[in-house]
Amino acid sequence: MDFTATDLEYARPDSNPLSATLYRPNGPGPFPAVVEIHGGAWTGGDRFNNKVIAEYLAARGVVVFSIDFRLPPDAAYPAVVADINYGIRWFKQRASEFGTTPELTGAIGTSSGGHMLLLNVLRPAHPDYAATPTPGVDATIPFAIACWPVADPVARYAVQQERGNARLVAAHHAFWPDNLAGMEDATPTLILARGEKTPTPPLLIMQGTADDNLTPDMADRFALAYSLAGGRVSLEKFPGEQHAFIPREPDSANSVQALGIIREFIKRHAG
Repeated sequence: MDFTATDLEYARPDSNPLSATLYRPNGPGPFPAVVEIHGGAWTGGDRFNNKVIAEYLAARGVVVFSIDFRLPPDAAYPAVVADINYGIRWFKQRASEFGTTPELTGAIGTSSGGHMLLLNVLRPAHPDYAATPTPGVDATIPFAIACWPVADPVARYAVQQERGNARLVAAHHAFWPDNLAGMEDATPTLILARGEKTPTPPLLIMQGTADDNLTPDMADRFALAYSLAGGRVSLEKFPGEQHAFIPREPDSANSVQALGIIREFIKRHAG
């Protein structure tokens, strides 16, 4: 299916324009849709990080809204998460213009973007995340896809400190510059373990077994916590694959399989 890619501005917090790219399949729709949240250790990357995923989905009948958001030092937690929350709401407000509906709109996030996606899944109306009002619409979504997510920043911080990975440790400090204890509050696995009342829409987790960016059991622990909280979760593991394996090697057998699983998950839960 043919699609069109269009650049848009969706917000201007503190006079900082935030851009997005809309990948819209050609045709009348309504199509299923996802808001796409890139990774980059909370401190880097942009809306083109996962272009290969966006184009794959758009060519198969999924609207993709890939967003930029503020990064340190311009903003840190929770303002960055609030940009994403607002981006979801902004898109839902205009869904009919983009060939979809709010009810068909989920989200996909990768790595640190997966972390921030999970925060918005669990806390769509958190006052720090939803600080900028959008009357009549909230950030709840009917399904979510988290690819190699940093579901437990506390555990990742500890292991990267132990390994002496100065780059990733510095990224944690940049995202939580004033209060590293805030990292614990913003850890999705711990949010669930504390028994916080949260939405639990159907969730797909994609994880490579050779991902040394995360702890080996991080995806398993989060999936278990999500399931115990009443959520339906599917954890798909890919033997030997490292962090961000789909954009790294999009033509590999595992990446092709993973992209197909993502598309079928969206079709099943937004169809």
